[in-house]
Amino acid sequence: MTSRLAEAAIVLLLNGLISPALAGDIAPADKRSGYAFMSRDTQAMQDDDTANPGMLWVLDGETLWGAKAGRAAKSCADCHGDAAVSMKGVAARYPAFDPARARPIDLEERINICRAERQQATPFKWESRDLLALTAFVARQSRGIAIAPPADDRLKPFVESGRALYQQRQGQLNLSCGNCHDDNWGKKLAGSPVPQAHPTGYPIYRLEWQSLGSLQRRLRNCLSGMRADAYEFGAPELVDLELYLMSRARGLPIETPAVRP
Repeated sequence: MTSRLAEAAIVLLLNGLISPALAGDIAPADKRSGYAFMSRDTQAMQDDDTANPGMLWVLDGETLWGAKAGRAAKSCADCHGDAAVSMKGVAARYPAFDPARARPIDLEERINICRAERQQATPFKWESRDLLALTAFVARQSRGIAIAPPADDRLKPFVESGRALYQQRQGQLNLSCGNCHDDNWGKKLAGSPVPQAHPTGYPIYRLEWQSLGSLQRRLRNCLSGMRADAYEFGAPELVDLELYLMSRARGLPIETPAVRP
């Protein structure tokens, strides 16, 4: 897919449909979730929990929530109780600032920190089924809640770092994220609609992947499609991008697990 994406972007670039100039912001009245750009079939798949493939990971995550692990022999539920209560709204305010690390962390890293420090268990590998499942289960508890990044001054330099990365032209195609998602949303690239890059439904099930995947995986895919070097999973640059994307999606509802092409 990344090679097809790159080839399609080259065609658009040569035809003048994508400009390498600095992208413009989306007007608040025009802001919408990627769901709005999906086909009726894809929307129906997301809307019906019995048809949404991402719910298989959510169910696995529910099992992991109650499973004791590590030398501490504790489960997530032992500390947090009923996830429907304790995790409600959590996904809507991550990434969040972690004082112990003096930087923002995303929801996946928070889960792994709890696993290592509270359960005394080996952290899950990035993009593993278990980490995606537990993240999807936790995020599912916030479905329908508006994204509301924390009003934390400590996050400001990291939001600005993410904004700079979003606007930076990169790779052999010399494109920024905004050239597609701000300037050309609603059009099609490699046969798929170009959304506005609002991370409302992560982890999401992508038909292209035939699997659930994290926002970091999607960001790495986009960088590869631009023929730029992709940051490693967990890199601070990816977390800064996540933080900025969540800040520009403020007010849109969480949809996890979303379904996309």
